[in-house]
Amino acid sequence: MLVLGIETSCDETAAAVVDDGRRILAQSVRGQNAEHGRFGGIVPEVAARAHVEVLDGLIARSLAEAGIGLAEIDAVAATAGPGLIGGVMVGLVTAKALAAAAGRKLIAVNHLEGHALSARLSDDVAFPYLLLLVSGGHCQLLEVQGVGRYRRLGGTIDDAAGECFDKGARLLGLGYPGGPAIERAALAGDPRRFALPRPLKGRPGCDFSFSGLKTALRHAVAGLGRAPAPAETANLAAALQAAIVEVMVDRVRQATRLAPAARTLVVAGGVAANRALRAALAETARASGLGFVAPPVSLCTDNAAMIAWAGIERLRLGLVDRLDVPARARWPLDELAA
Repeated sequence: MLVLGIETSCDETAAAVVDDGRRILAQSVRGQNAEHGRFGGIVPEVAARAHVEVLDGLIARSLAEAGIGLAEIDAVAATAGPGLIGGVMVGLVTAKALAAAAGRKLIAVNHLEGHALSARLSDDVAFPYLLLLVSGGHCQLLEVQGVGRYRRLGGTIDDAAGECFDKGARLLGLGYPGGPAIERAALAGDPRRFALPRPLKGRPGCDFSFSGLKTALRHAVAGLGRAPAPAETANLAAALQAAIVEVMVDRVRQATRLAPAARTLVVAGGVAANRALRAALAETARASGLGFVAPPVSLCTDNAAMIAWAGIERLRLGLVDRLDVPARARWPLDELAA
């Protein structure tokens, strides 16, 4: 079974070919940091145009690298949401055109399900498992019970962790993307030099809140009365990263009590590339008697291999879509959750 995956939900344009033996036969990704860097964040219209300019070439390159033609694939899987609606439409409409032209099945994939199932592509993790999904726009804890079966245990009540990293980096003048910039700066910093809050730590439930943490960082910077020196910037970055990681660990510990059937803790999404977070979660899983899986960094950031794999998982169950399936800016994995 061969599936062509397409991903255009945010600021990475990607195409990949994956088979049901969990082999990534080809993957092409084109980022947009150069386009968005001068704005300090993602501009949706710029992102959509960039997808249009490069997507067809990435698809052609992936098919050529896999050594197959369009007629040899079984289905085309594309992100249909959630995400920046202009970008989502670019990828989904392209997938519809390819599926119709080649007479192949179309699979509209929830981008979050792509992240949720990425650990089954990299490590063949068995259901059910506990998932911490952390990215620029999403921060939630779920019990993954099966393909299309998710129970949300908690989510962010304001900002996502990735957004906190990005805006923190902007406050500190570290540039975009913020997550890697904060992680690099934190290596030289002392996380105890500045006292930042741990929002919701110790409280019941598994929800997150990062808006107040961003405000606290802004006040810490303003309290210096001047632009922070390099050493102070490193200390502030280290303090911010430590606060985010500590909150994540606390919320995960709460979630392990609510999902007793889970035998593995999985972290996925762009923020899962953070090494401090991975190390802290690995220790938390060990202390809770759980296995721990963090997919390779290439499968944590937005990519088309995870979309193709989610397509394979759905295709196995006969879950295919019509050509009139809509693009969705919002699409929760657990639509019954508050």
